[in-house]
Amino acid sequence: MGLPALEFSDCYLDSPQFRERLKSHELELDKTNKFIKELIKDGKALILALKSLSTAKRKFADSLNEFKFQCIGDAETDDEMCIAKSLQEFAAVLQNLEDERTRMIENANDVLIMPLERFRKEQISAAKEAKKKYDKETEKYCAVLEKHLSLSARKKESHLHEADNQVDNVRQHFYEVSLEYVFKVQEVQERKMFDFVEPLLAFLQGLFTYYHHGYELAKDFNHFKTDLTISIQNTRNRFESTRSEVESLMRKMKENPHEHKSVSQHTMEGYLFVQEKRSFVSTWVKYYCTYHREPKRVTMVLFDPKSGGKMGEEEGFILKSCTRRKTDSIEKRFCFDVEAVDRPGVITMQALSEEDRRLWMEAMDGREPVGYHVAHLDVIGFNVMKKFIYAVETRGIDEQGLYRIVGVNSRVQKLLSLAMDPKTCADVELENSEWEIKTITSAIKHYLRMLPAPLMTYQYQRSFIKAAKMDNPEARVTEIHALVHRLPEKNRQMLELLMKHLANVASHHQQNLMTIANLGVVFGPTLLRPQEETVAAIMDIKFQNIVVEILIEHHERIFRDVPNSAGGSANMQLNLSRRRSAESKAPSCSERPLTLFHTPTHSQKGELKDIVFLITVLHFMDNGFPLFYFILNEVSCISNAVSRVAVATSPSPTSPRSPSWPMFSAPSSPQPTSSASSDSSPVSTKPALTLTSLPVCSIAGRKARALYACKAEHDSELSFIAGTIFENVHASREPGWLEGTLDGRTGLIPENYVEFL
Repeated sequence: MGLPALEFSDCYLDSPQFRERLKSHELELDKTNKFIKELIKDGKALILALKSLSTAKRKFADSLNEFKFQCIGDAETDDEMCIAKSLQEFAAVLQNLEDERTRMIENANDVLIMPLERFRKEQISAAKEAKKKYDKETEKYCAVLEKHLSLSARKKESHLHEADNQVDNVRQHFYEVSLEYVFKVQEVQERKMFDFVEPLLAFLQGLFTYYHHGYELAKDFNHFKTDLTISIQNTRNRFESTRSEVESLMRKMKENPHEHKSVSQHTMEGYLFVQEKRSFVSTWVKYYCTYHREPKRVTMVLFDPKSGGKMGEEEGFILKSCTRRKTDSIEKRFCFDVEAVDRPGVITMQALSEEDRRLWMEAMDGREPVGYHVAHLDVIGFNVMKKFIYAVETRGIDEQGLYRIVGVNSRVQKLLSLAMDPKTCADVELENSEWEIKTITSAIKHYLRMLPAPLMTYQYQRSFIKAAKMDNPEARVTEIHALVHRLPEKNRQMLELLMKHLANVASHHQQNLMTIANLGVVFGPTLLRPQEETVAAIMDIKFQNIVVEILIEHHERIFRDVPNSAGGSANMQLNLSRRRSAESKAPSCSERPLTLFHTPTHSQKGELKDIVFLITVLHFMDNGFPLFYFILNEVSCISNAVSRVAVATSPSPTSPRSPSWPMFSAPSSPQPTSSASSDSSPVSTKPALTLTSLPVCSIAGRKARALYACKAEHDSELSFIAGTIFENVHASREPGWLEGTLDGRTGLIPENYVEFL
């Protein structure tokens, strides 16, 4: 179990548990400081004492072997595990070199001693200074607070107001110092993962270079050295991104502390001063109190941060009632009375401020004293994403830093507003040099961030993180595979579209320098952003990146195959729900199935081959594959097979494959059908759709340009290639289709395949 994360919101509560967690980090820093001092001492001895090199090296190796890294969080990434065991690997290498008496050590002081001393002086010493400042401010704040709370309520209002302002200033300064100290402690804990492991790696590399035995050993060590270098770089990159996120969160909490309070398991918790009568004298004792609304239980722990964090025994009682105390009934301010079911008398408590008293009373259902009155995953989104991805893959897939280099925010916002507006989307020409590739890639990322919930949903966010933390790499893939197929249908489709694109980007990493790991860093926080922004959530960013890496690397398996489950019941339910969802919606252009009509029988030649081919097409349709994408390459084969194979498709209300819209036959030049045919001369009948003239609408008569190539499926449709210009384009009766003219011929055009000029 690693060190607990220090939440910034705990700085405001300053609870005993928070102090204990902070103390564990301080002890770890002290241990690290002692370890670095010992390591530096051993290193200098290694350089100066060549005659006793073997003994010094063994001691140095033992020091490395004994130290264990403590990571923040409950699990480690592969990179962190690699770094954590690196010291043991180094120790093993040094043990193998023990028998070699002659050694040459060059530049050891520069590559080993100086970086460690720099880390100790610049980082650990800075943390110690921050601790001194924090302890001093703690003592000052507690003293000022007690003095302030002791003021009589009968003093002049101006005097009380001035005292309140003074306490607020001291309290704010204490909170700022506390936040800065927690930030520095966690920063040093993260930095030590690479700031003194990397110098050790460089030192060992120097030994391998100058000694023959070291060189031979280096060849065996090379594989781990490569993995460790990558792990250090990945850890450094994650640290940089994590540090900026944590620093941003700290700034937000400084500006709006009340908006970032931690979600507690208790209904209310914090410090209260409780009035106690001892020997006929009333005293006010400071307790850390918690309240659970459901059992109405109040617990109190005697605790004073100034006394070094010594805790008293816990007391508790069941709440009966809570009433605000009037100012004229007691000298103290911010007071309220509580009555207990299992404790006699009235307990008078004093909150830290008026706002704090209000929160306590709201939590306890307190009453006033008597006499007091009181951006979506829809068609537009999919079209925009497809358009953006097509532009990236055709224009700039080889650009260096793709998706990592961000575009100008104003340009990104303008592109998104134009592309997502139905009135202006047709006017956006991404081939135009006006839109840089970095603007388009930033628009893709911004669209995903604009979704009300992350693409991989808040519901499964923790499940994906948990899957990434599994030890077995194959188990990770299997679990993530299963989780992807639990996502809502539209989320899964959009995720598949994105992952296929990112896999294509990663395949060009030699040119664009965007490996799968780099893309994981870019998209992990976007696709798996947490519902609440905390330090612990930021520490899980590295696992979010791993999830995205797995999705990119195994996208074909994850999205092509339905995961196996015991008994197959889960798969059956998943397929049934998807089929019901598909049947409940009107078919879109890309989902329009191939309409097969009655055709005469044909010769036996090639029959088996054609039947198998058509069954394959129907299988693609039944599993939700857009037929037009399939037709691009196979339309001629389908057309020939349809003309040779007799397929009866009479619509049936009980058949899941029955079309839910009427079938039309062409009134012009219809092909005669025959109930029989000869073996030598089959009769071909091609189905067609009726073209119906419609009234002029808002798009009537406009020109349109083809975005993709498409081979005609029926006589009433037009064949075209990307870039073709259509004349007199207007709406058609067929949903998802337009009617236009090309080279003097009028026919149907898929609506999603064109953009208006």
